[in-house]
Amino acid sequence: MKKYAFGVDIGGTTCKIGYFETSGKLIEKWEIRTNTEHDGAAILDDIVAALKGKMEEHNLHSDDIQGVGVGVPGPVNSRGEVPYCDNLGWGFVPVEKVLSEKLGGMTVKAGNDANVAALGEMWQGGAKGYQNFVMVTLGTGVGGGVILGGKIVAGAHGAGGEIGHLTMNADTEETCACGRRGCLEQYGSANGLARLAIKALAKEHGATVLDSVLKVTAKDVFDAYKAGDAVAIEIVKEFATILGDGLNRIACVVDPEVFVIGGGLSKAGQPLIDVVQQVYEERAYGACKGTKFALATLGNDAGIYGCIQMVLA
Repeated sequence: MKKYAFGVDIGGTTCKIGYFETSGKLIEKWEIRTNTEHDGAAILDDIVAALKGKMEEHNLHSDDIQGVGVGVPGPVNSRGEVPYCDNLGWGFVPVEKVLSEKLGGMTVKAGNDANVAALGEMWQGGAKGYQNFVMVTLGTGVGGGVILGGKIVAGAHGAGGEIGHLTMNADTEETCACGRRGCLEQYGSANGLARLAIKALAKEHGATVLDSVLKVTAKDVFDAYKAGDAVAIEIVKEFATILGDGLNRIACVVDPEVFVIGGGLSKAGQPLIDVVQQVYEERAYGACKGTKFALATLGNDAGIYGCIQMVLA
């Protein structure tokens, strides 16, 4: 085993890069801009320049580097190829092959960013000690990573773990960002919770502190919920019912030991876990009622940690 490795978590705005010892110690992290102009043509070249620059800074050679792990915000197949990635403007991009060639034959491993974040939480975070779990990221949308037997379930087309696109309401006319209707992330994400709140506040309701908020966010709703606001409690119950039902469906397929909840909405903390877990346990299939719930602990660093674990596996 070589001493060092790099993790690169590509986002729509920035690429987060981590320089690690393969023991798991994060030495340094930094960000570069994700240049999505011209269909993201410069993204991989920019990453190569950033890695080579860091290697020169620390007098590192390719023989010192175990490899480079890359998280991509889209599907990645078993060959490390991205069929498409709307967030980056990419069509087909063979990420592993291209980066390896540009880095002089260095080992490169690529995976979907949510799956990679799940690996990070398993290695050094909230899922440490578990081999069978589902990572649920609640942010702008709902992301997911499924780990069974300590390995990512990527599926035949790299879409394994896309739990945000479970259909929860086939009758709605509202469209998800994916183009379909009634997806879990339309209700169970931070944006989804805000939309549920806006709908509730547009109807006749009792007094609520949310009426004084100019543009209601998920944080506003949970703050009011924690303060005992009756209207916020009803909104959160609706949100938890949909999310809890979605996790119930997932459990019937993969039977995880634990659901690890991350993403921006996870900052609501234990009250979020408690309300969703209550719905889940009320409706879960008998054998799955004992599934644990836990908060992710690595935050925005989960992706770069998972990239390293991918290289070490």
